[in-house]
Amino acid sequence: MTIAITAAGGHLGRLVVEDLLARGVPAGQIRAIVRTPEKVQDFADRGVQVVRGDYADVPGLTEALRGADKWVFISSSGSDEDRLSQHLTAIQAGKAAGVPHVVYTSIPKAETNPISFASVHKETEAAIKESGLPHTFLRNNWYWENLTASLPNAIEHGAIIGAVGEGLTAFAARADYAAAAAVVATTEGHEGKIYELTGDRAYSYAEIAAEISRQTGKEIAAVNLDPEEYRKTLAGFGLPDFLSAGLAHADSKIAEGALADVTSDLSTLIGRPTTTVAEAITDALKA
Repeated sequence: MTIAITAAGGHLGRLVVEDLLARGVPAGQIRAIVRTPEKVQDFADRGVQVVRGDYADVPGLTEALRGADKWVFISSSGSDEDRLSQHLTAIQAGKAAGVPHVVYTSIPKAETNPISFASVHKETEAAIKESGLPHTFLRNNWYWENLTASLPNAIEHGAIIGAVGEGLTAFAARADYAAAAAVVATTEGHEGKIYELTGDRAYSYAEIAAEISRQTGKEIAAVNLDPEEYRKTLAGFGLPDFLSAGLAHADSKIAEGALADVTSDLSTLIGRPTTTVAEAITDALKA
């Protein structure tokens, strides 16, 4: 059996490959598809198949996927327009290659999620269904790393900022989501299923700030901005317009409960509890 992972050089893709190796999947049965093979030379050194493939190149990606039994299709980055275009192209390649099972990383409640960039996932899921490819949708909630990446700045300035108000988010770690993808790619009975993947509980920014304070001994506040103010703040940090606007909009919907629902799908799939706020902060402080 061959398991292909596209975007295997990214944060999530790398973790999927590592999880597959840790589960005992022979390296030669793992195919890491990346735009720049040199960036994953460490995988090649361990015997993983490393193949060039680009979501924007149908013929090239078709060849990269040909012969794969499972395809872990990790959603791309960029503007909504670019992402959807890349996803639709990738689906064409998957169909042309005759992939027997695609595992796509989506967003919670993709059909009804009010966060602006959820539309990319909604349309991608619809296109996968229309293609006739057997599929599983892994609807990932927010990653702890989305927040902990800015932990040094939060500690320096004594605050985490956002526009979520008192809204809750059911965070889990990238490693949790990667483990779920690896389980679905290596076990049977997942075709046609949709998994709403969340942490085992949802957290407010106030709770997260309190945990950072507890672990660092420094008082950290949870500062809530209005969405437009937050957008301007993110733009001031150098984020591209599409991303600062998208994140500010996402926060405004998180304030309304868009990412608060908790399920047991993730912990059931991976066979262990998901990463807690305390564990996420501890790991980030060690990094």
